[in-house]
Amino acid sequence: GLVIDGRTLEHVLNDSLQNIFLELTEECRAVVCCQATPLQKSVLVKLVRSKLKAMTLAVGDGANDVSMIQVADTGVGISGQEGMQAVMASDFAISQFRHLRKLLLVHGHWCYTRLTNMVLYYFYKNVAYVNLLFWYQFFCGFSGTSMTDYWILILFNLLFTSVPPIIYGVLDKDASAEILMELPQLYKM
Repeated sequence: GLVIDGRTLEHVLNDSLQNIFLELTEECRAVVCCQATPLQKSVLVKLVRSKLKAMTLAVGDGANDVSMIQVADTGVGISGQEGMQAVMASDFAISQFRHLRKLLLVHGHWCYTRLTNMVLYYFYKNVAYVNLLFWYQFFCGFSGTSMTDYWILILFNLLFTSVPPIIYGVLDKDASAEILMELPQLYKM
């Protein structure tokens, strides 16, 4: 692991040392920056995001972490004694740091599977409707007449785009939370 403080980070973030610092951090399993300013935190996240082309996650619990949370791809705010600024600026909020593992491994996995299934579902829904329109044009001689009334189209889209996401969001779980917590490698799939 690498532990670096704010004063050292100030020198490392110079243009001449950035690449060397990033090479060093790639060899470490964990990098901890302590006593860093809010600007240094956000610059460090920007640096990792742009130079390493990595997806970034920023976790913070106070107002000094807001800029870092906003720069990251995904921001997690921890509600605590330092106030609610980090929670208000974040994508996700948790009450304690120990819930981060469950947020990533369980809810992150479920979110990926739900999103992929929903993308496939929307393609299927739209292909089914466009296919009906296509074959109807042969029937009516390509006159451009509408196959359905507008209220049927609205009802079709309402039923097929609002009900399934709610059902998927509540019921679709390809693995239980206990299994996902025990086997973190399932997240990679």
